[in-house]
Amino acid sequence: MGNAPVIAAVDGSEHSLKALEWARAAALRHGTGLMVAHVLPDHAQLYAGRRSALHDASEPEEFADPVADRVRALLGERDELPEGVQYESLEGSVPEALRVIGAEALMLVMGSRGRGDLASLLLGSNSRAVATTAPCPVVVVPHAERKVPDAAAEQSAGKVVLGLHAAETPDDVLAFAFTEAAVRGTTVQVVSAYSVPPAPTMVIDSPFAVIPPEGLADGGDGVPAEREMLRSQTERLAPFRARHPDVPVEQAAVPGDPAGRLVTASRSAALVVVGRHHPRRTAMSLLIGSVANAVLQHAHGPVAVVPTLTDDV
Repeated sequence: MGNAPVIAAVDGSEHSLKALEWARAAALRHGTGLMVAHVLPDHAQLYAGRRSALHDASEPEEFADPVADRVRALLGERDELPEGVQYESLEGSVPEALRVIGAEALMLVMGSRGRGDLASLLLGSNSRAVATTAPCPVVVVPHAERKVPDAAAEQSAGKVVLGLHAAETPDDVLAFAFTEAAVRGTTVQVVSAYSVPPAPTMVIDSPFAVIPPEGLADGGDGVPAEREMLRSQTERLAPFRARHPDVPVEQAAVPGDPAGRLVTASRSAALVVVGRHHPRRTAMSLLIGSVANAVLQHAHGPVAVVPTLTDDV
């Protein structure tokens, strides 16, 4: 997987060009290649099919692709590029074409909305479909309208935020979050939620704490549900902290809605990382987990949706 490229899916929209810049930086951080993938529009695919069916050699072999030309020009203006930038023009539906090419990717990066989508805060249909079915992690970079400053989210500034259910989140998700934090030289901020409300005295401005690898000392403060969740977190995180001893870890167990907490953190986080499917779904299910779906719909910053080896893609 170390030589797998970062793939940027582009369609010429400003949303996809923002994702392209994110992918370029990611490829540089990981020391790997960058592949720019563009699914040809329907008229270009029809042209290619007609030319092939008629065996008409007098027609140009390739349909003009202004998107690829624009992307090449934009990247040509950058001072720093990953080694080995590739360009791929794909045919088929956007989700299927990207699903196939994603099998070779370290991650696939795309905008939250593509060309032709209405300008709203909701996730575009192609972004949702790719995040649901791609065999690699999918990073969705939101458009500018979602970027809203929020002082309450400053505690997450520049950090990799990991949504964790200690008993259910697969290892792939944790590994991705720690690797991203390592290449960025930043902190992993771990968020878990529980349904039992805290005592009034436990409502504090910042729930995050730096907990040592050996866990909490006996007799510390905290409601039982919070303490038990932090203990579970610490146990679950232990092997990943051992593999990445230089990555600082902050842990939080909070009451209420995990998606809401992650959306708030996304306002200033470098990246929010969530697992794709609820582990209790069947292998044939194509539904995305409720937390991942909510975060994708409303996040103000980049979100990585990480599949597992058991996902049916």
